[in-house]
Amino acid sequence: MDLTIGVEKRSIGGASEAKEEVSRNKLKSSGSLSNKDMFLRADKIDLKSLDIQLEKTLSRVWIKDKSGPLKPKEEWQIDLSKLDIRYVVAKGTYGTVYRGTYDGQDVAVKLLDWGEDGFATDAETAALRTSFQQEVAVWHKLKHPNVTKFIGASMGTSDLRIPQNNATGNDHGSLPARACCVVVEYLAGGSLKKYLIKNRRKKLAYKIVIQLALDLARGLSYLHSKKIVHRDVKTENMLLDTQQNLKIADFGVARVEAQNPKDMTGETGTLGYMAPEVLEGKPYNHRCDVYSFGICLWEIYCCDMPYPDLSFVEVSSAVVRQNLRPEIPRCCPSSLANIMRRCWDANPDKRLEMDEVVKLLEAIDTSKGGGMIPEDQAGGCFCFTPTRGP
Repeated sequence: MDLTIGVEKRSIGGASEAKEEVSRNKLKSSGSLSNKDMFLRADKIDLKSLDIQLEKTLSRVWIKDKSGPLKPKEEWQIDLSKLDIRYVVAKGTYGTVYRGTYDGQDVAVKLLDWGEDGFATDAETAALRTSFQQEVAVWHKLKHPNVTKFIGASMGTSDLRIPQNNATGNDHGSLPARACCVVVEYLAGGSLKKYLIKNRRKKLAYKIVIQLALDLARGLSYLHSKKIVHRDVKTENMLLDTQQNLKIADFGVARVEAQNPKDMTGETGTLGYMAPEVLEGKPYNHRCDVYSFGICLWEIYCCDMPYPDLSFVEVSSAVVRQNLRPEIPRCCPSSLANIMRRCWDANPDKRLEMDEVVKLLEAIDTSKGGGMIPEDQAGGCFCFTPTRGP
């Protein structure tokens, strides 16, 4: 059997060049050969020596490639030199949020930590980076008035500048090597949660209740149309601008919906808003967001906390085993109460789709009032009279 010393042509970036060089070196050591002498007997070839030369040459080629021109940036990748971080806004489960500017625009910067160095394996880190890239690529393309505008992201923090007096122990020198950052528009109105707490005693006019509910419903309907499940729908994750327009934020656990619901499992979200199937660790789909919306709708109407006197364990058990849901006050118009009930149904298949919720909310007449009665007008009761508020 004859072996060709001439190099096979393969498009593996530098490999063919390396093989040619090895071939030339080998031929030089064998003397001058004509084209018709290019075929030699296999037993005359020192394959071990050839492999060593090939390995050395490939190493040189690959090192050269690595030091060459960088790959083009992803379209969502930001220039950290244009990012100016000012101060800490909040700290959450998935990282720290800062206020800052990017290229002259007011922004919120979320620094996400993938785990302490030394505790996450290289394989785990690689998986997280891949997941991050996939999700960011999806969010980059989203454009809707009720979804926080995504500006960009960075896979690393080496060029990230955080003022020392605002670093809170996370100064530039101690930034986690595995961290990344996400930059979104800054919304000055704060979270919906804080807005509801502020209005806990006087409550919200029915018109405002429906408008906030519509903003949230439209945003979720848009996400679901893009096959995206938020998975952590709660009032803390909804932000308001200065005109009280609501936008969905905090995509820390959001993901593209799996074709097979069994691929989406795990208790992700906040207990009081989590659907029974999520609490039980069963497969779920976008309808877990619909359940959470129903809880948020109750919270917007009542300006109160669901299950304030129950522990996490009690809530989890009662929601699954006893069908526990927040108590709807009698002053709540039936059209709104029905939406709540149909959204938080224990059976995911019986829950409304978010586009259906939008249509039902749009059909509600707010001209005659129907909001929650303020505490100072309710005589201390929890609105168990048919009287309607503003």
